[in-house]
Amino acid sequence: MKIKTKSLLKTYALELGLYAVLVLVYFFLVLHFLAARLVTLHHEHPSQYAIVALGLIVGQGIFLEYCTRFLLGWLRRRGGN
Repeated sequence: MKIKTKSLLKTYALELGLYAVLVLVYFFLVLHFLAARLVTLHHEHPSQYAIVALGLIVGQGIFLEYCTRFLLGWLRRRGGN
């Protein structure tokens, strides 16, 4: 396997693992802090719930992508790669 391919696979595996950890942390934080409010909103105002849920999904994607990129850049600088 070429060195460049190994480097790409290593970076991809690291990013995938890091992203998985961040998604789990995000999931449990939302579950802990917002679960009761989201259930109430779902039962009382379904259309508002849909908007809030979509906002959480989009916000999660943007925030976690930013965190992943930041951490990978920090690890690369620290590791000297």
